Amino acid sequence: MPQRLIVVKVGTSSITTSEGKLDELEMQKLAGQIAAATKQGDKVVLVTSGAVASGIEELGIPAKPNDIVFQQAAAATGQSVLMAKYRELFKVHGLKAAQILLTAEDLSNRASYLHTCDVLIMLLKIGVVPIINENDVTSVAELRRREGYRVNFSDNDILSVLVASAIGADMTIILSDVDGLYTADPQEPNAQLIKTVENITPQLKNSLGGKSKLGRGGIQSKIKAAEIATSCGIPVVIANSRRENVILDILSGKDVGTYFKPQTLMPAVKRWIAYGAAVKGQIYVNEGAKKAILDGSSLLPVGITRVVGSFSVGDVVSLVDECKIEFAKGNPNFSSGELNLIKGLQHSEVQRKLGDDKPKEAIEHRNIHLIGEEK
Repeated sequence: MPQRLIVVKVGTSSITTSEGKLDELEMQKLAGQIAAATKQGDKVVLVTSGAVASGIEELGIPAKPNDIVFQQAAAATGQSVLMAKYRELFKVHGLKAAQILLTAEDLSNRASYLHTCDVLIMLLKIGVVPIINENDVTSVAELRRREGYRVNFSDNDILSVLVASAIGADMTIILSDVDGLYTADPQEPNAQLIKTVENITPQLKNSLGGKSKLGRGGIQSKIKAAEIATSCGIPVVIANSRRENVILDILSGKDVGTYFKPQTLMPAVKRWIAYGAAVKGQIYVNEGAKKAILDGSSLLPVGITRVVGSFSVGDVVSLVDECKIEFAKGNPNFSSGELNLIKGLQHSEVQRKLGDDKPKEAIEHRNIHLIGEEK
């Protein structure tokens, strides 16, 4: 069997008991399956939740779910507890583990994004199991309220598929406390498990809801995660973590959980623009510029009518039309300050203001992702 690169995401409810304590037996089973998959030749990246729950247990004080600083303090306390347990469990199988904490900003900066990929690939090459979690301690809510700023992920479901996209994984397995995607609430007697999803439609995304008690993700988050991964050409399986040998059965091709079929593979840079990077601002364009972009052209300064937010060269921004509808995302060649100086100007006027060495295009077409391409 050829070597495969697999991302496995496990939620808080999958590795904790009903009392919110770490479930060592379930974690032992998880580590055992990943070790077995590794010995079969697969490379596995584990994206894990559970730091906050571990911290609350370690601190021995009541949870404060609406207190962001408390949640971050619990995560800071729990990360070491969680990693110590994983290290102990993987060591039994002769494997080493590495901790990687990521924030939205880590994936939004192109250089940081690529460096993270390089580190992950190196760890896998030398036989280490990378264990990833969102860095709750530094992922402060204030960043998410800045004008023009929109984060790329808000839970580990989304983070897992962004990592899968970044490293070009062959599959993402999202383990939860349900058997997969159902036609209705799984607790309803008429609910049926959906075995295969050919395409994620708006009706599917809007039909289901619900969140887990201990984690931030829910079925909506998992559908969004599956949409991102399949749009990047990566299949996804959502399955019950407590099913015996669930990971190994999925990797052996058994009919487990809900399988989301991959769509056409998107180019690497556009995958990052579409999903990996946070949106740092908006560029409003006139109708002529929008039509040119949709027809395959670059964005020129003359077509820009307004700039919102503060961003640097290489950040990702939204492109917004005259009706205030976002229709694309892109990687600008100019900062927000520069664009405010040259918006609406012809290239000759841009050169007079900023110099002859500046590019003609505000955003090159190869660095523009049309929102419709995500469907």
